[in-house]
Amino acid sequence: MDALKTIELQHLKIAYCSNAAAPQPSVEQPQQAQASKPTPAKEAVVLLHGWGCSIQTVLPIYEYLAPNYAVYALDFPGCGGSDQPSVPWSVAEYVQLTLDWLNALQIPRATFIGHSHGGRVSLTLAAQHPERVKRLILVDSAGIRAPRNFRYYRRVYFYKVAKRVIALPGIRRYQPALRKRLMKLLGSEDYGNVSPGVMQGTFIKLVNEDLRPVLKSIKAPALLIWGENDQDTPVSDGKIMEQEIPDAGLVVLKGAGHFSYLDCFPQFCAVISSFLSS
Repeated sequence: MDALKTIELQHLKIAYCSNAAAPQPSVEQPQQAQASKPTPAKEAVVLLHGWGCSIQTVLPIYEYLAPNYAVYALDFPGCGGSDQPSVPWSVAEYVQLTLDWLNALQIPRATFIGHSHGGRVSLTLAAQHPERVKRLILVDSAGIRAPRNFRYYRRVYFYKVAKRVIALPGIRRYQPALRKRLMKLLGSEDYGNVSPGVMQGTFIKLVNEDLRPVLKSIKAPALLIWGENDQDTPVSDGKIMEQEIPDAGLVVLKGAGHFSYLDCFPQFCAVISSFLSS
């Protein structure tokens, strides 16, 4: 992997890496140099990782694409080498941070590959800023809010009661361990694995945002890649996106889970190579 770099955006230190040369300020060139034919720039591809992950988790994709593309990847705030935001963020803040990063690196337009939470940010950016997105590859993408049935409300009620119980005198000192076990029991391990405070508040905001209404606004051609056995963002979410995004196709990788690109990496590479060269 290329060395990590940092940049300050919105008063936060943001870590990123790229195999592309750093942008240079424009300067007057001699007439002879101006007449020479410039080297064609490689197409830009931006990688956005999932919730609680980092650049490291998309490194195989980065290294696969690096010989033929100008590849960029960043650590979202609160992940990897990037600072944590001071207040809980929604999707809008992540999109603005990504735009600020693209502007700072002088990337006017790119293909976006987003996994899980990175898919959520990518599809929102594509809907709101179509001029910045050439193609869209969503991998086990988040963004479709799960239906709130009786089971959901029963879990919420149980959690609220359990929180009061573990806060009682005599039990309070065991609260961190009990809280973690409670999260695992309720199927909210992503929430439980985040330190209390800003990032848990961010997680709550994100999972309560339903991006289905913006899908029809996406103008870029979209490739949807899903793991057949994804339990975090099920294949049914991918089917909804395929129906709602005007120019979208869904590929389901057999036997793969939420990290389908790692579970079936050769197949994943073949699929994205075909899409990128089309």
